[in-house]
Formats: sequence, C-alpha cells, structure tokens
Amino acid sequence: MQSDQLIVFAVLATTLGLFAWNRWRYDIVALGALLVVTLAGIIPPEQAFMGLGHPAVITVAAVLVLSRGLLNGGVVDALARHLTKVGDRPWIQVLTLTGIVALCSGFMNNVGALALFMPVAVWMSRQSGRSPSYLLMPLAFGSLLGGTLTLIGTPPNIIIAGYRREVGETPFGMFDFLPVGLAITVAGVLFITALWRLTPRRENQAGAQELFEISAYLTELKLPAGSKYVGRTLRDLLVAGGEEADVLVIALVRAGRHQRMPSTYEVLRDDDVLLVEADSDSLKRLLDVTHLQLAAEADSKAQAQEKADPDKSDQSGERGERALAEAIITAGSSLVGTTATGLALRERHGVNVLAVARQGQRLQQRLSKIRFAAGDILLLQTREDQLQSTLSDLGCLPLASRGLRITAPRQVLLASSIFAIALVVIALGVVPAAIALVGAALAMVLVGLVPNGDIYKSIDMSIIVLIAAMLPVGEALETTGGSRLIADALLDIGQAAPPAATVAILMIGVMLLSNVVNNAAAAVLAAPVAIALSRGMESSADPLLMAVAIGASCAFLTPIGHQSNTLVMAPGGYRFGDYWRLGLPLSIVVVLVAVPVILWIWPL
Repeated sequence: MQSDQLIVFAVLATTLGLFAWNRWRYDIVALGALLVVTLAGIIPPEQAFMGLGHPAVITVAAVLVLSRGLLNGGVVDALARHLTKVGDRPWIQVLTLTGIVALCSGFMNNVGALALFMPVAVWMSRQSGRSPSYLLMPLAFGSLLGGTLTLIGTPPNIIIAGYRREVGETPFGMFDFLPVGLAITVAGVLFITALWRLTPRRENQAGAQELFEISAYLTELKLPAGSKYVGRTLRDLLVAGGEEADVLVIALVRAGRHQRMPSTYEVLRDDDVLLVEADSDSLKRLLDVTHLQLAAEADSKAQAQEKADPDKSDQSGERGERALAEAIITAGSSLVGTTATGLALRERHGVNVLAVARQGQRLQQRLSKIRFAAGDILLLQTREDQLQSTLSDLGCLPLASRGLRITAPRQVLLASSIFAIALVVIALGVVPAAIALVGAALAMVLVGLVPNGDIYKSIDMSIIVLIAAMLPVGEALETTGGSRLIADALLDIGQAAPPAATVAILMIGVMLLSNVVNNAAAAVLAAPVAIALSRGMESSADPLLMAVAIGASCAFLTPIGHQSNTLVMAPGGYRFGDYWRLGLPLSIVVVLVAVPVILWIWPL
C-alpha cells in the first residue's frame, strides 16, 4: 500500500507540475495520469473510464448546452442591452457590469457569461475614454464569484455535490450553495467596486481609442486599361505579387458599385479599383510587379467614401453586408499555432484577417507570417449575417464590433421558461439534478434554441475529459490512503487552533492550488482530503466540502487559474503579475466572509 501511495503522489506531483507549466493541454495531462495509475494496477482496468458516466460529467455537459440555449434565446442579451445606459462614472460601470455577470454566472457557464459581456465592457470603456483594463479584470473576477451561487454555476460545485454521497448524505441541491455563495459574491462585488482603483491600468498603443486604426493602412489601386491582368482573376494578380507582397483586398469598385471582399476568382476588368490593406513595402512590391496605378483621391465620390469608412453600408444592393469585428482567440481554437494563409481563412470561411494584436499592441509582422496564439485579438472582416457562426467555427469570442450593436432578444420567454422549469424540478427534488438538466438541454434542442450542429460545439470536451479522467485518480488518492495522510498533516497543523482555522487552512490551500491548475481538477483532488479530514475531526464533512468548493472557484491570483482570467489578459493588456494586486485582497475578503458563513450554516 505504501508503494501505491508513492506512485499516486508522484503521479499527482507530475500532473500538477504539468498543469502549472501549461505547455500541454490539461485534458491530455489528465488522461496520461489516469493511464499511469491504471497501468500501475492501482485502478482496475474495468474502472478506468467509469468517470465518463459520473453524474458530475453529465451535469457539466448539460449545463454547457443550456448555456448555449440561453445565449441563443437572447435571455442575457435582454439584460446586456440596458448596460450601455448606466453612465460614465467608473464605479457605477464596475458595479453594474461585475454584478450582472456574477448573477448570470450563477446559472450558466462562467466563460459564456464573460464572453457575452466583454464586448459591452470594451464598448463602455471606449465611450468613456478609458482603457478596457479597468473593467475587464473586475468582470472576470465577477464571473468567478457568481459561479459559487448555485449547483450549476461552476464545475467544482457539481463535483463537490457528488462527493457528499460518499459520506452517506444526499448530494448538495441546486441552492445549497447559495448562502455562502451569495455572501462572498455580494462582499466581493462591493469590494471590487469600492477599490476599483486597485485594478492595474494598462493603456494600449492606441490609448483609449480603437486598438486598430484600419484607415491608415488602406490604399486604392486602379487596374489601367490594357493591363495584362484584365480578363484574369484577382487570384492571378495576388499570386503575381508573391508571398512577400502581403496584401489584403478589402473591396472592389467597379462602375461606382462597391463589392465587399470580392472572391479571389473574380475576373478583373478595365478601370477596376481595388481597396487594399498593405504596408509600404508590400504595396511597393505589388505595384512594381503588376504595374497597377495608385487611384487618384478624386476618382469618384464612392471611392473616397469607401476609404473614409470601409464598414459603412453601400448602396450597391450587394447581398450580405460586410462587418468589421474584433475577436479574441480562445485556447481551444483551431487557429492556435497556424497562420491565416495556412488555414485558407478567406477561401474556406469568407474571412479577411486585417490585423492582429498581442498583449495590447498591434503586431507589425506580415499577416501571412503570423502564427496565432491563444489570447490574440484579431480584426476581422466577414459577412455580418455570418459573423457569429464564423467566430464559433473558428473558436473565437467576439470582443467588439465597429459600432457596437446588441442583437434583439429572440425567444427569451421560451428559453427562460425551459430553464426555470428545470430549476424548480431540481429545487423540489422531483428528479436528480443531472436528469433535470439533461431534460432541459434536450428541450432546448427540440425547440430549436440549440441547432443540431451546435449541440456538441457547445460542450467543452476538454473539461469533460479532464473531470472524467481525474475522478478515478482522485479515488486512487483515497483508496491508497493518500488523502488520509494529507488530512492527518492538516490535523497536526490545526491542533493548536480552533476548528474554524482548519476550515480556513483547507480553503486557502485549495485556493492556492486552483490558481495553478484547473479548478475542476483542484476540486477532484481536494474533496477526498476534506472527507478524510472530517473523519479525523469526527465532524460533519459538509463545511469542509463547502470550503473546497469555494476555494476551487476563487482563483484570483494568476491568469492561468481560470479561463475567464486568461480571456481578459490580452484585451486588458495585463501582465502575469497584475492579477494579485486586486486578486490577493479579494481572496482575503472571500476567506474572511466565507468561513463564518460556512460554520453558521453547516457547523462542525
């Protein structure tokens, strides 16, 4: 048994190290840990993949589908539409945005709630003449705080609810987390609002204005009569320019009519005017090779208007208005590690990548040479009616559009009713939470709120695999006596202190762990320790399990502890060390508020 303990501890140490290193996907690391303990004989082979059928895994998947249904139905849009009217005072903007995203995070995926309100925050900050940095970090922290409100607010709550069954109790219900979650959410939001100046200020190169000033890079080129490219395709012309000529064709002007993002197979004619985006070197090379001419500024009123505002609606009657939008690349995006040319984004998705920003600054490399990374901000041009589906296919989240417009709510009542019925059924204990949520997710699909093609796109499989793989590993920690060993060490530390100190120590330990590893993994590893600790203290496991749930959900110190923190890093221009400035005092507030409330609701 001791050798098994050593193997489990070695595997866990390696796993945590790889999580913190963050070079490999955490679901791959978790699968590797599962295979090692299985091959070592600690987990029977027939039980290795039992985690896939665990209620926690099914519940998390259902919640992700429900989140997509609520977004598609416009439920949260109905709230977001009014946020642009809250005024310009910083503390009011912080209070309103942080509070509303916390409320939404209690009932939907944290990242989904954050993604919806990020464009609103960026738009509000620009309208107020301030950097987005003062709003985005509070927004991310608000999404983490709000996740503690309900059973479905965050995966750690779902995991902890299931572990309660192991001590002979029924799993925690939908609103069992509310007393503690509400206390720390209210305290946290008020703290962030009162001390919003602790948020690091990061001004982008463009100051408080647009991150990308696209008009400075636009040029009009004219195809002279008799050119050898007349009658040939636009692709032929671009190929002739060569890879070194990094040029994007934004529009084609023909006889006063503007054709947005023309096909690369468009046949060119005499006197066509191309609106292109290019740096000076690329432009010179293209002109030298193709002998195009720089169009005179007064060639036509339509051309001048197009250059002044490339996103303005034209009168040509072309189907599908083009839109410029900023989007952030998520960690799971297919763009990561690739280039726009390598993925043929224009040909396959109808998307022009006009510019790329990283860490708050526009990259000056040629666009065809830039390999995208998670957190990069892209300035994209695509058909407006396809913008949302295109971003979803590419694994990007909208950050802001040229002239923010929040879509009108669609089927708000239907989506709200389905979700409300599920909550009532769970609260009354009619059926287990997993069954009710799966039923609600199925209803969302049947009524068309979640299209068939989006069902599995809504589910973050990396989270599903992580939880399914780590559950058996956490069980191995318990069966080998490893969790008991850790619990005994905590008992020794807390012997000279009151029981409340032991709860606080456990919460702080899990909180620190969740700042370097995924919060679901932290909950899976810490829950067996909490149960073993309760047995050693001869007390109820409830307060200790609640301490684990709160600690796992409150990762405020680093950008890697939670995806919400990671997503705001680039748009806010934050550095790795910026998070603790607001996150450390906020973590202290959470511990000071949570421990007394936990012990009041669930005495030891």
